[in-house]
Amino acid sequence: MKSDESVQVYQSGFNCSQAVFVPFAKAHGLSEEIGSRIGSSFGGGMGKMQETCGAVTGAFMAIGLKHGFTKSDDHAQKEIVLARTKDFIAKFKAEFGTLLCKELLGCDLNTAEGQKFHKDHNQRDLICAKCVKFAASVVEGMS
Repeated sequence: MKSDESVQVYQSGFNCSQAVFVPFAKAHGLSEEIGSRIGSSFGGGMGKMQETCGAVTGAFMAIGLKHGFTKSDDHAQKEIVLARTKDFIAKFKAEFGTLLCKELLGCDLNTAEGQKFHKDHNQRDLICAKCVKFAASVVEGMS
């Protein structure tokens, strides 16, 4: 299952976006290296800005790989990818209440205090890994 693989990628030290995206990238013929590079700047809520959760951005990229359009006039496929993306958003928000990294964690990772809180409360395992697994599971379940 890609959701289990995503958690393994995350636990090996990659960011949340890479963790979600890499298994889907590999399934679509991209190397793990290329998938990791593509997802590398989205961790920590997009460049550690703590905006949209990296698990969400990784899922968006995976949805694009699976359902995206390749011709600018392919309106039907544009509607499909948008519908899948909106469906993902609704499910993630229903599960976690927000798409925002800072709200999910309740701390600022750009401060020493926030980093300490994140580490002391084991958020990487207790929050982030759950977001990664959930995001990959939702994408994997899309037809």
